Amino acid sequence: MPPTDQLTTRVDLAILGVRSDAPVRRTGGAGPSDDGHFVIGGAGAAIPLDPASPYVVRGGRLTLDGADLGMDVQPVARPRFYDLATADGTSYDKIAKLHGRDVLATTVVQTCVRYGEAERCRFCAIEASLAAGTTIAVKTPAVLAEVARAARDLDGVSQMVMTTGTSNGRDRGATHLARCVRAVKDAVPELEIQVQCEPPADLRTITDLYDAGARSIGIHVESMDDEVRRRWMPGKSTVPLDEYRAAWREAVRVFGRNQVSTYLLVGLGEDPDEMVAAAAELVEMGVYPFVVPFRPLAGTLATDVDRVPAPHRGVVADVTARVGSLLRAAGMRGSDQAAGCAACGACSALAAVGG
Repeated sequence: MPPTDQLTTRVDLAILGVRSDAPVRRTGGAGPSDDGHFVIGGAGAAIPLDPASPYVVRGGRLTLDGADLGMDVQPVARPRFYDLATADGTSYDKIAKLHGRDVLATTVVQTCVRYGEAERCRFCAIEASLAAGTTIAVKTPAVLAEVARAARDLDGVSQMVMTTGTSNGRDRGATHLARCVRAVKDAVPELEIQVQCEPPADLRTITDLYDAGARSIGIHVESMDDEVRRRWMPGKSTVPLDEYRAAWREAVRVFGRNQVSTYLLVGLGEDPDEMVAAAAELVEMGVYPFVVPFRPLAGTLATDVDRVPAPHRGVVADVTARVGSLLRAAGMRGSDQAAGCAACGACSALAAVGG
């Protein structure tokens, strides 16, 4: 399939979803979420499951209104480590989830100081899964090491993503992340780890995360338009963009070029040209702009209160194509990152255009 057609299909799937069973799926959480996990044309893809979608998986092939699109599709199999539990009876899948084909993901602290309605990011449902009883509030270093070892041994997991809700401390949760990374690396030294957090007030914390064993880092801003940030992320927007820039530059110094990433969400109302210009600034710094469409997610203020729809497919495709061009020109590919969202690529269409 030509790259243009691949981009169109991947964007369509991200917006319109697919009709299919998916043994590995995630409901509730910070997002992107409510997706099923597939391997499409050899690449991982996290796709919304929608019984009204015109895209259907039939006989291991992707079809559109009954027409075979020439793409092999296989749902990711349910991992065997999900069948295990800790000594106190906590199911392993409440501690960490399989994302894509071989990524273990966990939120080490499932609460956020910004989750009050006045400060909450309007696309986020980080505490919804906690309220539903599908996870636990705090994952200890020891239990994460236990689950990571099982996921490696039983299911061939090769990388791990550790994110956290923001704490009240100056480290914004990064200190606990570092403890968890160190424990997992001691147990499974070959497992590559990405950490994700807000910019810590003390930038030396970034070196602490690297010294603990993380080899890539996500410092997620979602938008670099201050008006959009104030509207969508009233709490996070109190952290000035200059603090993000300082954290990104320090992270690039510590982790290296193209081992630092940030989400940019299409569909928050930001001008597409300004979003691409922001992506260009990030690429120049050595930061990978992980472009992902906003997806309506039950349990979020954006969906339950604001009724914000998914973005137009044409806008998502346009921004993705232009950011992909910037990344290709800079020699930055998500697959070259040690671990994390860009390395997996399942939630974005950037890989379809060489990003």
